[in-house]
Amino acid sequence: MTQAANEANQAQQQYLIKDYMQLMKPSLSIMVVFSSVISYLLAPNVVFNWEMIFWLFLGGMLVTGSANTINQVVERDTDAMMKRTAKRPVASGRMSVQHGWAFAAATGIAGVLILGLLFNWLSALLGAFSLVLYAFVYTPLKKQSAVAVFVGAFPGALPCLIGWVAGTNAFYPWEEIVVAGKTFTNLGGWVLFILQFLWQFPHFWAIAWVAHRDYSTAGFKLLPNETGPTKFTALQTIVYALLLVPVGLLPYYIDMSGITSLIIVMLTNLFLVIQCLRLYRNMDVKSARRVMFSSYLHLPVILLALLLDKVIVG
Repeated sequence: MTQAANEANQAQQQYLIKDYMQLMKPSLSIMVVFSSVISYLLAPNVVFNWEMIFWLFLGGMLVTGSANTINQVVERDTDAMMKRTAKRPVASGRMSVQHGWAFAAATGIAGVLILGLLFNWLSALLGAFSLVLYAFVYTPLKKQSAVAVFVGAFPGALPCLIGWVAGTNAFYPWEEIVVAGKTFTNLGGWVLFILQFLWQFPHFWAIAWVAHRDYSTAGFKLLPNETGPTKFTALQTIVYALLLVPVGLLPYYIDMSGITSLIIVMLTNLFLVIQCLRLYRNMDVKSARRVMFSSYLHLPVILLALLLDKVIVG
């Protein structure tokens, strides 16, 4: 093989790796897997272990990447219509549909196997369920009804439960976890699930507000009102942000974390409520962006506060 051919082959491999990364949406996937890892570490019986964190992170990235890949394969025609997504591998035609499906299958199976073999099959089952719900229910539903946002909030919040179950091997909230003679309820994973579930509504509606023109062009119905951003949409963001306030009290009252994190969580939740109120008052893209960027910071701040103030037993 000539030097020119070698260079061409290397360039092609580099482009392929870049396309694979684009299919997996690493920035989005990392945010999703972050919540799973923190939830795993918040389990009362889990101690910090870099090796297990690495495997959970890798398994989560593969499962999430598979769901994102399927999303891009299924929405290839829609992606081609929008400026910000037209250059995606399948939408642009750089990668075939069959190639995309093969990559999604390989990453999805690998991720589920990592969760099952290195943690437990209950967390693997939840991972597989989350993948299917996101890729095959939420994705096609986005063009049918705004209820897609509600449906999509379930796979969006499941990473918290997956991480918790990976650490505890317990699913039902009434199960008990005994650590060093102290008994904890299994409510922790469900509290984290509810926190992330509620958080998604102001977060996603703010994104849909900012990107309304693109989404409308592609036929997506992602705002509560089909006529576009309205007072009703802004009011909905306030409602869900307010619901986060009482739920934010629960980690303290179930002995997951201490008083310091309770204060941080309350202040963070109230800050998001204020941003949503500003959106309701101003009804503009600038205020929607404030809600969007506030929500990007909101979840990591809450999860890290809970982890750093975790109730340690023993």
